[in-house]
Amino acid sequence: EGIIIFMVAPTYEESEPELDSEHLLSSSSPEPESRDQQDNFPVSESQRKTDTSKKFVKCEICGKTFEYRSKLTRHMRVHTGEKPHSCKSTQVKSFIQRIQLQRHMRIHTKNQHVDSGSTRNAELKKRRRHKNRTDKSRSETDTSKKSVSCDTCGKTFQCKSNLTRHMRVHTSEKPHSCSTCGKRFIWKSGLETHVRIHTGEKPYFCITCGKRFNKKSGFESHVRIHTGEKPYFCSTCGKRFGKKSGLETHLRIHTGEKAYSCNVCRKEFRDLSTMKSHRRIHTGEKPYICSSCGERFSWKSGLNFHLRIHLSEKPHSCSTCGKRFSLMINLKTHMRIHTGEKLHSEDTVTKTHEDSH
Repeated sequence: EGIIIFMVAPTYEESEPELDSEHLLSSSSPEPESRDQQDNFPVSESQRKTDTSKKFVKCEICGKTFEYRSKLTRHMRVHTGEKPHSCKSTQVKSFIQRIQLQRHMRIHTKNQHVDSGSTRNAELKKRRRHKNRTDKSRSETDTSKKSVSCDTCGKTFQCKSNLTRHMRVHTSEKPHSCSTCGKRFIWKSGLETHVRIHTGEKPYFCITCGKRFNKKSGFESHVRIHTGEKPYFCSTCGKRFGKKSGLETHLRIHTGEKAYSCNVCRKEFRDLSTMKSHRRIHTGEKPYICSSCGERFSWKSGLNFHLRIHLSEKPHSCSTCGKRFSLMINLKTHMRIHTGEKLHSEDTVTKTHEDSH
């Protein structure tokens, strides 16, 4: 029995899956991860019947069952995010299973000369078997044995099935639908992730703070809060980010790109949150509510200013006489008393109720 590699597919609402040679090689006949695994081959049917003490072990998080506790232990890494096998060359890359590390190490060793004849022969045999499999796959899916390309964007694929799936990006075809709410998805993996909203399933949990997640991407992003890891960096100014979306938004500062526009007035914005905030001008939406008096505000900053009336907070003080104000604009107006600057009609501001007392 080979190793069962648990891989959680990303949400393909944003990006589509692509098959590569490394994936094809790793998906068949994986090598045993350790000596313990080699000893874990299942017993015969007759032995199973006589061995009444053998019981299946179950994952308490997702309910998946395993014949051996060692496999349950490895499976738990999917939920905890533990990656005990690290690359000694980079000191950064880590993997859940040893075989994943072994495949990764080929990146470092593929250009190095291998002295051992037996190791070299074994590697050649693996490559030959892989070539035969890929050649057979190509002959079945593409009689011309040539890569196929998308007529819309020019992206190339090794087989027509991958091109067919890719075309959904351009056609907006969404063949997978949720039986609960009817929402449709381009990829099956996207549907599987969405269903967790209805079931409440959150298979990923942070071992540091206990917070749970229904998406692997959300879990991995959260873990970086504790580790301080910022794998995404700007090649222009060097600023680093914990989330890819943060980097993408930042890059627009350098490129000047404004990817989001208001559908009412067509004003453009660099990030989605600013655009949504702007739209409240048109919709009149006021999502921020004062818990003391019930007054509503379109923006959080407006609510924060308002709360100072109830809290009697006056953070801005005059450096000359010490008088305090809740708003900076009122302090600036007051300072003219000391500077002798004349107050112009257009500069006149209405003082707040608290500042008039």
